[in-house]
Amino acid sequence: MAEHRMIIEMGMGNDQYGMDYTKAAARAIEDAIRHSALPIFATLELTTDAMRVHVTVGVQEPDEVDTDALAARLPRGHVQVRAVKGGLNVVNPAGNTIVIASAAVEAFLPKQVGWKLKHQTSISSDSA
Repeated sequence: MAEHRMIIEMGMGNDQYGMDYTKAAARAIEDAIRHSALPIFATLELTTDAMRVHVTVGVQEPDEVDTDALAARLPRGHVQVRAVKGGLNVVNPAGNTIVIASAAVEAFLPKQVGWKLKHQTSISSDSA
């Protein structure tokens, strides 16, 4: 099935004291989606059930990430989370390691044909 990627957001998160790769990844995902909105669904009278969400998180130890727990935290769409080698581990002089994760959150919709806006809002140059 052909799809359109409708959004891609990037984020960064960390765990400073527990070396918890899942916690750092969750914070990176939250950072990525915190400033996002998807008004296209209401505008096109679609439900989020049609959306596929693909998340890629980068950490130094991808096998330590609970991808199922991360997927369960995303609020909409059919979610898949993949952990890959990336991110950064930073060793403090005190001996603890800070785990830094990066995340890319992509939202896809099935290819839409004949998109038509439910209503249009005009922006006047006088209001700027």
